[in-house]
Amino acid sequence: MNIALILPAYNEEESIGKVIDEIPKDIINEIVVVNNNSTDLTAGVAASKGATVLFESFQGYGAACLKGIEYLRNKEVEIIVFIDGDYSDYPSEMNKVIEPIINDNYDMVIGSRVLGKKEKGALTIQSRFGSIIAGLLIKLFWGVKYTDLGPFRAIKKEKLLELNMTDIWYGWTVEMQIRAAKKSFKIKEVPVSYRKRIGKSKVTGTIKGTILASIIILKTIFSELFKK
Repeated sequence: MNIALILPAYNEEESIGKVIDEIPKDIINEIVVVNNNSTDLTAGVAASKGATVLFESFQGYGAACLKGIEYLRNKEVEIIVFIDGDYSDYPSEMNKVIEPIINDNYDMVIGSRVLGKKEKGALTIQSRFGSIIAGLLIKLFWGVKYTDLGPFRAIKKEKLLELNMTDIWYGWTVEMQIRAAKKSFKIKEVPVSYRKRIGKSKVTGTIKGTILASIIILKTIFSELFKK
């Protein structure tokens, strides 16, 4: 199957090369790095590793993902994988999130850091708490159980386009999971390993980032609740 990877990145020059090096090239046909207004050498490092580099000047996680999707919209791609550029996920585990789609016809697979092996201190209290609250609300409102809002995931391209994603901020992952639940997609969570990221988190690494992300995630959940 033709499989593409979208990798949003903001100031990840120290880690982006490591991530790309460990992506299984026999599985992924194209690596799309979306340089999200970085001020360092992220774009240059990614290009030197053979990735397709796109530029998104609006600094937002969702905006970067949307840029990658738009690029792949008219390409012959069947599955799109998402992973972060901070080297906290294990690219070598790519098969874990792809195989249920290929072998068992799942529409979307979420890599759960909660279910997998975690390096001590890698998954912050803020991330754990956010996933728990979001998971409880999604289960309450839409009847689908999620243990994590992690970025490592795979989805059929046709199904992703059907979701008509719009979030440009930190609500991206939860918006995808809610809309997939609302459409009764065949969804699976698989355990993935997780380690301490390279560099400081732009979200949970600061009080301001944590509060802002929490507000956006809750706003996304309740906004989706009142949409038809």
